Amino acid sequence: MRFSGKVYKDGKFWLAEIPILDVITQGHTEKEVFEMVSDMVESMVNKDDFEVNVYLGEDGNFEIESSEPSHLISLLLQRKRQLNGLSLEQVANRLGLSSCNSYARYERGHTMPTLGKLGELLHAVNPEADFVISESTAPIKRFTDCRG
Repeated sequence: MRFSGKVYKDGKFWLAEIPILDVITQGHTEKEVFEMVSDMVESMVNKDDFEVNVYLGEDGNFEIESSEPSHLISLLLQRKRQLNGLSLEQVANRLGLSSCNSYARYERGHTMPTLGKLGELLHAVNPEADFVISESTAPIKRFTDCRG
């Protein structure tokens, strides 16, 4: 599973955004902005075993993925819930659950939802939005960073 993003130059800075997570970062160079993308998402997830891979596409498009997709799903659910000002309890109520612990397992990355369940969870945290699944058809190459 990958999340798509867009990179572009704005004045003297390069900007990269990942719309589904509602995040943006910047760098002085194109290379630096992709390193910042990795650092930003890894910091947001804040798990020792979590590492983000960035794949470069064409026309400023890129995608991120991880060997731990449950952590990306966890981040997505947390971001959408927080951006919509909801508590865990409110989301659990929307899902018809008697306890928020069942939902919280998805946000902690302890449980990986099926595609159908993910749709249900996303609707609970953001009922006004539709989420579109698309196939990546652009030639994508892995960004190799030189951090270490």
